Amino acid sequence: MTRAFVFPGISSRVVFGAGTISTAGAEVARLGHSRALVLSTPHQEGEARKLSESLGPLSAGVFAGAAMHTPVEVTETATAHFRASGATCVVSLGGGSTTGLGKAIAVRTGADQVVIPTTYAGSEMTDILGETSGGEKTTRRDPAIRPETVIYDVALTTTLPVGLTVTSALNAIAHGMEALYAPDRNPVVVAMVKDALPAFRDSLPEIVKSPTDLVARGEALYAAWCCSTALAYVSMALHHKLAHVLGGSFNTPHAETHAILLPHTTDFNEEAVPGLLAPIAQVFGGGSAGKGLWDFAKALGAPMRLADLGLTEADMDRAAAIAMKNRYDNPRPFTEADIRALLQSAWEGRRPS
Repeated sequence: MTRAFVFPGISSRVVFGAGTISTAGAEVARLGHSRALVLSTPHQEGEARKLSESLGPLSAGVFAGAAMHTPVEVTETATAHFRASGATCVVSLGGGSTTGLGKAIAVRTGADQVVIPTTYAGSEMTDILGETSGGEKTTRRDPAIRPETVIYDVALTTTLPVGLTVTSALNAIAHGMEALYAPDRNPVVVAMVKDALPAFRDSLPEIVKSPTDLVARGEALYAAWCCSTALAYVSMALHHKLAHVLGGSFNTPHAETHAILLPHTTDFNEEAVPGLLAPIAQVFGGGSAGKGLWDFAKALGAPMRLADLGLTEADMDRAAAIAMKNRYDNPRPFTEADIRALLQSAWEGRRPS
């Protein structure tokens, strides 16, 4: 039977290398803008101000209030700041929190986005926006959310703490994992994921040993781009649903939540689609995709238990109930009891069995 698929093409411009942050001004100008607001978290405000200075007259200032899980109230404050600054473009410097804020401003104002990721989280290539309000996180997709330009500067990742390096990379692997079994997957994204998996396997142990290793950092950032791009063109399933529930309703840290859930959500769906997840098992060993990812994460020193994020068993009951609302498509059907059992394994940090 002839295979059939749709691949819409990669629309974001990508600038990849070391020292590429120096091209930010040229990329803003290339998009036709004369004023850009630089965004960051409070933690990265110093780097954002340096970037703002480098933009010279193109800079409309800095908003350094980005927060985890993109709270709507923060977005409203930032959007008002954006409008008052006279900017028509945002430059987002940082991880998923800053990228999310830039997307939220863009979808409300029509602003173009230049994103400069400093982690491996991967939302910079997607048309996905998750926002938190009233204790719950909602997610939507819209072409207007996708950034116009993404600048990957390997040099910026050399100071990323080892712990966040590991969890952020496992977050990226989760994007690739879900792309492998997505109903709307295509040969291009599957090939990118298959290229990313061994790059992560080989580079992350080297980074743990030598955090400033520019070659290993470059391989990891390339792999993160592959997985981010894959997620951008497929549907999300159970893994991302659970990560959004825990993050939005319990305020758990984004990368750590993805990292802890990954072996368990992979193992759950592997029962239904072992062939589609075989590339993970082949790369990471362990006898199965879920076990291989658990072993890899443990060897890297990643957090393994949801309990260590401050969650209780009672929280797992509530999370399982929330997860049953607005279900995502998933290759394996599930009940609330299934989700509760999966979350218990992740809460305890057990190796998938």
